[in-house]
Amino acid sequence: MPIIVKRLLIFLLVLGLLYGLAWAAIFYNNNLKGVWPVFTEPNEDITEVINTTGMPLSIPAGFNISVFAKGLVSPRVMLHDPVGNILVSIPSEGKVVALTPDKNGDGLSDETVTVVSDLNKPNGLAFRCRDKCELYIAEVNQVAIYDYDSKALKALNKKKIIDLPGGGNHTSRTIMFMPYPNEDKLLISVGSSCNVCHESDWRRAKILTANYDGTELKEFARGLRNSVFMTIHLVTGDIWATEMGRDLLGDDTPPDEINIIKEGKNYGWPICYGENTHDTDFDKNTYFRNPCMEPFEVPAKILLPAHSAPLGLAFIPEEGWPEEYWYNLLVAYHGSWNRSTPTGYKIVRYKLDETGKYLGEEDFISGWLKDGNALGRPADIMIQPGGVIYISDDKAGVIYKVTGNTSQQ
Repeated sequence: MPIIVKRLLIFLLVLGLLYGLAWAAIFYNNNLKGVWPVFTEPNEDITEVINTTGMPLSIPAGFNISVFAKGLVSPRVMLHDPVGNILVSIPSEGKVVALTPDKNGDGLSDETVTVVSDLNKPNGLAFRCRDKCELYIAEVNQVAIYDYDSKALKALNKKKIIDLPGGGNHTSRTIMFMPYPNEDKLLISVGSSCNVCHESDWRRAKILTANYDGTELKEFARGLRNSVFMTIHLVTGDIWATEMGRDLLGDDTPPDEINIIKEGKNYGWPICYGENTHDTDFDKNTYFRNPCMEPFEVPAKILLPAHSAPLGLAFIPEEGWPEEYWYNLLVAYHGSWNRSTPTGYKIVRYKLDETGKYLGEEDFISGWLKDGNALGRPADIMIQPGGVIYISDDKAGVIYKVTGNTSQQ
């Protein structure tokens, strides 16, 4: 090979390498610069900080926060069992555990008991109690029913009732029974396999519904990229869900969402986001109509800051709570990865009236993100009558207990 050709090839190779490095640097700066709080270890143990050196978290006056359980590995969904224990899914360890009440008065759960193990990233939990109580567990690839022994704290006699698609970008499956008069209907949230795409599996990017025994599995609502958590409005009975918007469109686009989920509705993904904004970066089709408009697509109920990664949400009841908090919604911002400056890592209070009308918002608990380092990442929220809140933190490996002056402990 002539020398001039070799030199040309070497030049082109070096040029290509430099171009690749420049592209990678720009991509990192635009999309991954703020990823480190997600993956780096906390520079402080939040349980030690709370107990010995003072409160690292900001919380409204009149409320206190403590650690109820620690030493867990990425706890996610929480659910009270019929006798007062708290069940917690541990996807990374393939198990569900029970946290027993604090009977010795030290502020911590007395015992952590493994209820069931050897599961495939279990996330969603639900109970259905008739003649006996049955525990429903959603794994990546299925939903199964167990007989629940509340004395031994064991889930027994597993029976698979629903097959779900495994793998993909989003693997957390959430389940919830619908409110009366449809309390025997199960909802199952299945996220998309990708950041943005047209799915080939009909079950993806949807909330599905089935009978309590798993029969008649079908679509309930679609166009939902990753609605990991759902809850029921205390007055209207509507189903509210958080929704994570797509990545790689910049720091502030698209917004994350809170949606009111109605049967048969389309919430827009992958071609629409927010208040029916067309994702022209992905979808170029405008020939027949504006591709993002009611009644074909449903706009978000509430817009959240982009990449906040909203997970758990829960409404505040009347009983045992100050009137100013009645019907308000707390939302866990798990925290961003696809943003040059990190955002989220907090619990936000949405002020609503009894009909769900938006009145305002403010931070309820913040401080998990400190000097670019994440002490924790709130995941699920469980609110009780009497002014008590439990919050799971899948980075710090703890369950927090929040109480107010009006708490009936």
